Amino acid sequence: MPDKTLNLRLFCKNVKLDDRTKDYIVKRIQKMEKFLKKSLEYEVEVSMDKKGKFYVEVMIQTPYKLYRATEVSESVEGSVDMIIEELQNQITKDKTKLKDIRERGARSLKKKIVLSEDSRFRK
Repeated sequence: MPDKTLNLRLFCKNVKLDDRTKDYIVKRIQKMEKFLKKSLEYEVEVSMDKKGKFYVEVMIQTPYKLYRATEVSESVEGSVDMIIEELQNQITKDKTKLKDIRERGARSLKKKIVLSEDSRFRK
């Protein structure tokens, strides 16, 4: 399977990230691909406030929905881990919601189907 290019934009504001941290962010974002079939772009914004805490925001744009999570903590890696977990929860919640709606629609269709008297399924 060929490597798919990741459409990732990384914004750094008032902070300089080293290559190890950038690679960590990219690696964690790439793991989101297994949850999403079609993702258009990823945006990661990292900034530091006056107290020395990192503010990290991740947005994932899909054709139908925008997933977004933010976190403030002492380290960028910790923030990214918590954000990825939150985004995974959002995505699985949406997927189960759609699945439930489809199943509910199928059940209501089954109720509306009327079998004829000559049918062998009638008792």
